[in-house]
Amino acid sequence: MVTKPVKISNCYDFFVEVRSRTLQLLETLTPEDACAQSMPDASPAKWHLAHTSWFYETFILENFELNFSPYNKAFRELFNSYYNGIGEQYTREKRGLLTRPSLDEIQAYAQDVTSRILELESLSNIEVERLIELGCHHEQQHQELIAMDVKHLLSCNPLKPAYIKFHEKVGPRDDLGWEKIKGGLHQIGSTMEAFSFDNEHPRHDTYFKTFEINKNLVSNREYLAFIEHKGYQIPEFWLADGWSLIRKNNWKGPAYWEEIDDKWFEFTTDGLRPLDLQAPVCHVSYYEADAYANWAGARLPTEQEWEIAAKCSARQGCTILDLFNSRWQWTQSSYAPYPGFRASKSTIGEYNGKFMSNQMVLRGSSIATPEKHSRSTYRNFFYPYQRWPFTGVRLSRDI
Repeated sequence: MVTKPVKISNCYDFFVEVRSRTLQLLETLTPEDACAQSMPDASPAKWHLAHTSWFYETFILENFELNFSPYNKAFRELFNSYYNGIGEQYTREKRGLLTRPSLDEIQAYAQDVTSRILELESLSNIEVERLIELGCHHEQQHQELIAMDVKHLLSCNPLKPAYIKFHEKVGPRDDLGWEKIKGGLHQIGSTMEAFSFDNEHPRHDTYFKTFEINKNLVSNREYLAFIEHKGYQIPEFWLADGWSLIRKNNWKGPAYWEEIDDKWFEFTTDGLRPLDLQAPVCHVSYYEADAYANWAGARLPTEQEWEIAAKCSARQGCTILDLFNSRWQWTQSSYAPYPGFRASKSTIGEYNGKFMSNQMVLRGSSIATPEKHSRSTYRNFFYPYQRWPFTGVRLSRDI
């Protein structure tokens, strides 16, 4: 998952911070909330807590703790996710059936693992510190998954209950237009000066022509215009799979949008709210993002274009808003290995490489992405039909 061992002097502080944040995400949930699973793509909140604890226990404690003994031997299979090299996994779509162990027992498991990891600090072992850092970034991914999964779960409840409020600065905005990005030969990928996952490597040259990228994310107001212009009824805007999908599922707008008495509302993590027309559109699939771009006479950026635009935005005189901490942004790039990429042969590296098929790359980060988990080289990936992540749209166009 990561290709460079970087000694992090405060990795144990980072570990405590990350573990505390996960517990905070479960604080307002009832045991019933924490156990339920609303669809096969989602997992119960308590499963996420158990799995992240499993990760530290399996890959760190088992290898470095003196006289290691597992907290519960059954947990090795129950809370394994995709690690075939570790052994069997409990069926993903049935995780909501795991009423036992209870939430209290899972929390006790998490506390036990946390305490035992902190006891390793006396080892002053750089390999342990590297694995703790990796575990923290892995857990941060699951923190966003908790927010995604709980939101989907609560959206199924007619009471439309609130869960957590993510603070986002949204107000009247100007249409800042387009930023011209000079084409040519550019380098993308991680420099390995700080933490990165293996799919961000190796750093390499890429070529593209000069293009323009919109300085704003597509807003709810703009996306509503697409709906009102019968965007969901005209097949010419859609990829064939996307057209079949929206017809099969009767999609008429983004996930969590609801029209009540001719007014649009959106279910948020803070409950059902009137649609904020100024806010960036959220929870659209790749197919919807692509269809909107076609309707708007534009296209989605490639991930290479997005990364160079993000680096441009860090320089004076180049303004591109909401690259981070707003919405994950679909690109037209399929999730594939960089030139020269080699999947890790170690069990702990059994993650990114085997998923490089049939998925699309998203760039940036969302309001639910934890702090210290955003960077211009980060490659998120989801299947094109999925829209329960906090996904939005940024347009590009050729010159």
